[in-house]
Amino acid sequence: MLRTRGGPDGGGTAVRAEDGKPVATTRSSQRATLLELFFDLVYIFALTRISFRAFEDLALNPHGTDGWEPIIGGGKTLLLLLALWAVWQGTAWTTSRYDPRNSWLQALVFTALASSMVMGVAIPRAFTEAGMAFAVAYVVAQVSRPGILLLALGRQHRRQLKLRMLITFSVTGTLWIAGALLPTGTRVMLWASALALEYLASRSDWPVPGLGRSTISRWDIAGEHLAERYQQFFLIALGETVLVAGLAYSGGPYDPAPTAAFAVAVVTSVLYWRIYVQRAGLILAEAVTRSRHPAATGRSAADTHLLMVVGLVATAIGYELTITYPLRDPEAAWVAMIMGGPVVFLAGRARFEYEVFGRVSPSRWVAAGVLLAPVPWLVHVPPLLSATVAAVVLGGVAVVDARRSRGKPPEEAAPPM
Repeated sequence: MLRTRGGPDGGGTAVRAEDGKPVATTRSSQRATLLELFFDLVYIFALTRISFRAFEDLALNPHGTDGWEPIIGGGKTLLLLLALWAVWQGTAWTTSRYDPRNSWLQALVFTALASSMVMGVAIPRAFTEAGMAFAVAYVVAQVSRPGILLLALGRQHRRQLKLRMLITFSVTGTLWIAGALLPTGTRVMLWASALALEYLASRSDWPVPGLGRSTISRWDIAGEHLAERYQQFFLIALGETVLVAGLAYSGGPYDPAPTAAFAVAVVTSVLYWRIYVQRAGLILAEAVTRSRHPAATGRSAADTHLLMVVGLVATAIGYELTITYPLRDPEAAWVAMIMGGPVVFLAGRARFEYEVFGRVSPSRWVAAGVLLAPVPWLVHVPPLLSATVAAVVLGGVAVVDARRSRGKPPEEAAPPM
């Protein structure tokens, strides 16, 4: 019988089966298991494929920056990123609710790992010849999760939620498979519709006619574990920015301009890490466990981390463009990646700060404004200058954060939820 993880306070809570017999739970370790960390490694590869696909659209495609092409290409790349995130997040939530040492859970994680690997391989050609591979891998990951849990839970009352999830993913799965059989334009619409339906279902507590819906406030999660998983995914995305910068620079030539662009990229990634961990990133687990509704806070933190990861992925694309073409006349879409990535990250970081402390530092919004203000001028100067401006502004945010906390006791979490 599958056992639940410890509750938000780190202890175990008893769950009763439908036949009235108690099912004991275990006080599981709150740390991520080695299998979960192994699963995460796949996403380093998958995120680099996302960046490579966008770079192809913006720099290698002869018409990639003409008219609406950058927006259309960016939307398709974002769609693939959201699909990857949906698989990772669903797996992370599951391992935060149930004992990951159980063989059923390990089978679930291995299935998600294999599916994510196939998705990563298919990403560069997901809207051409590899569409079916991407769609099938995604559907297998999403349908197998509630399916395996239904088998593992036996007659526990939690089966109803998994049944509703299985029905939902089976319905949206038909859209994914059908889209893979159709031309690119229709494929994008069907896949986007499927993702939107899945998102709405999860935010509406998985309603299914005749089966009702769940209540998120009753969900038992290991808050410390879930917070750690979000932190780890942020580090995966941050590591991907470093990897993309290193790969772009290692191809040479090692002239002064590419070298300067590479140095700016490394400094920017370090600043992202510094801004994230000061101080909200260090005490997310404390915020989740102190929250009146830990599951709701965890779900909100998922959206926030997704926003920050989108900013990091855009930044990685900007790194590759800047290192490859540091002194070339930029396209507007290039500047959008170089400056837009930090803006999106700061927007997510502002929301993150509110989730942990119930407030937002003015430096986030001031910095976002400073990043956007020179964009009309930056489209006429080399990408290296745009990247340098972004790094200087992020450095200013990091300095303000450090000065605000200097000489004061560490701030405690005060989640508003």
